[in-house]
Order: sequence, then C-alpha cells, then structure tokens
Amino acid sequence: MNRRARTILTAATAVALSAALAGPAVAAPPTGHDATRQAVRAAVAEGVPGVTVRVQRGHGVWAATAGVGNLKTGEPRSTRDHYRIGSASKTFIATVVLQLAAEGELSLDDTVEKWLPGVVHGNDHDGSRITIRQLLNHTSGVFDLLADETFQRTYMLKEGFFRHRFDTTTPRDLVAMAMTNRRDFEPGTSWKYSNTNYILAAMVIEKITGRPYGEAVEARVIEPLGLTATSVPRTRTTVPQPSSRAYNKLARTPDGPAYDVTEFSPSFAYSGEMISDSADLNRFFSALLRGKVLPPRQLKEMKRMVPTTKKNERYGLGLRSYELSCHKTVWGHGGDIHGSSSMAVTTSDGRHSLAVNFNGDWSGETKSVVEAEFCGARSGR
Repeated sequence: MNRRARTILTAATAVALSAALAGPAVAAPPTGHDATRQAVRAAVAEGVPGVTVRVQRGHGVWAATAGVGNLKTGEPRSTRDHYRIGSASKTFIATVVLQLAAEGELSLDDTVEKWLPGVVHGNDHDGSRITIRQLLNHTSGVFDLLADETFQRTYMLKEGFFRHRFDTTTPRDLVAMAMTNRRDFEPGTSWKYSNTNYILAAMVIEKITGRPYGEAVEARVIEPLGLTATSVPRTRTTVPQPSSRAYNKLARTPDGPAYDVTEFSPSFAYSGEMISDSADLNRFFSALLRGKVLPPRQLKEMKRMVPTTKKNERYGLGLRSYELSCHKTVWGHGGDIHGSSSMAVTTSDGRHSLAVNFNGDWSGETKSVVEAEFCGARSGR
C-alpha cells in the first residue's frame, strides 16, 4: 500500500526509544556496511520505532537491527522478524500473471473485460479498453482504492480502523468502491500508481486458475523457492513469530500518539496482504532477476519500464527500477501497510540484495538504507 497520513514521532515515544539507540544487534561481522548501519540508526533517530535489515552479497550475509520491536516492553527487533510486506506483494502477483502468459493461459494484451466482465465499469472506467499489461504497469487510469474517502475513513483512520479491523471484505467489494470515483486518465496515456490495478490482476489469476490467487502464489513461487517465512494470510489476523509490534498514527495530521495496529484482517488490503521476512525477500528478488522464476521472454517483459512520477524511478510489470545517487540501478519493490514499511531490492545480476523493514510507517525513508548500502560505503562496493 502507499504511505498515507505520515506523521512525526511524539516526544513520549522518542523517550521510549532512547535506550535502543546505543547500537544495532548485528548478526554477522560488521565489515563493509558502516554506512548502512548508520542509516538504520538514523531512521530510528528520526522517529521509526525499529528497523531490521538483511543484506545478501554472493554467499555472504550481513544483518542488523536498531530500535525496538515493542514500545511498551522495549524488546528489540529481530533480524528474523516476519512482517507485512504491503505492495511488495505486487511483484509476486505479477510473477504469477507472467507465468500464466508464458503457458498461453492469457495474453498481456487481453482486456480486463475478457476475464472480468462488467467488473471495471462506471465513472468513465471501461474494462474493454484496459489491458492486463496496463494493470501491471499502472497505466490503466483505474482509480486507486486507497484514495477513496470511504475507504480511508473505514480502514485508515482511528475510529474506522478499530471498528472494522477484523472485518472481512471481498475483492469485488473493493473494486466496486473504487468504481464510485472517476478514472484518472484515458488508459495508456499516463502513469499513476493504483492499488486497484493489482486487486484486478489477482482476480484475473483466480478466474483462470479457479482458486484463490494466494494458492497460485504459494504453488508457483513460494514453495518452489523454499520461502518458508512467506505467506498469503487471507483472513489470518496475526503475524507469525518471531515478529515485532507494528505502529501507525491512524490520522491525517502529524499529531497524536502511535497506535499498535499489529493485528487486523488483511482482506481490505487484498493484493498487498502478504507476509515475509528479509531473508525470503532477498531470495525471491535475487532468483527473479537471475531468471530462476520466469522464462527469459517474460522477465524481459517485466523489466520493460515506463516513466513514473519520480525522476529516478521507473515501473515495469510489478517491478520497479531505482537509479541511485551513485548512478547504480537496483530492481525491486517497496511496500507500506498499517504499521509496516518495507523495501526489497537487488542488482541486475541478483548477486547483491537488501531487504529492510520499519515497524512504523509515518517517518523515515527505507530508500535511505538502500542508498547507504549500495552507494554509501567506501569498501566492499
């Protein structure tokens, strides 16, 4: 999910974190990652409750934490923490769609209407004029559900969240909510990130396979790669252990306390519901870029980028490319969902990967940790 209602850490919460700033817990010898370690500490100093990061380079692994996983007890974060990955789920969904394309089950140029008749309709939305490719690269013009006022009041702000956090909703209900708003632009004429696109892509998977999209992700990606910490929770409200508590302001303004939002039914997130850990994310993105998950033709399609609203970022089919300040390019995806902000990236050869997670989503930038790892250190780069 996109970041919304970002706010600043209160003074009381900052006090609870002060003891954790003495230094990160290191899971491997601290050689060559000084800048990354400093970026992790800086994120906590800026207001993030806690950070966990893991780097895989060749056969070497380095992992660290800073800050706390529980504001009440002061328990530190773990390098083995499970966490909700939000929109990083999109890369898994796009991978399955591309696998189905490779098998001849669908074409990226098929219309949405072909697979989901009558679903994308109203307020200038027309599924017969939108292709699956346009869903995957966010050039469809379909309105982003997260920008809908009713959705925000119900699931993203304090009163609605605590009333509805354990409700179960359906993807059709979510798409119908988005359809009450006008489309953003004529399909194919511009770019705008829309979570609704991937709800629809997941629904296409379900229409073709005849089962929940999560089962296809598990059978086609999670199990073959041995991603033992990765899951599609559906209506499960908890995060597997080990894990930290997750915190969100649940407000539109930069004021107020941070609330524990660890448990909720992720059905309202649907295409952003997945759970993983840093080791699994590194393994997945490394395998993907090394051509171990998709045939060459489909990987090439995934990496066919279009411009976004950010100068140094481009978007393919469920995959982002980031040109860093040192002119290196990494590939991956970020993800934000209630109380969890993550980013997972790798180099084009899949040999140098990083996954980082903040257990608060109102402060700090995960990309600063990426910049530090790939650009900031003087040795081992």
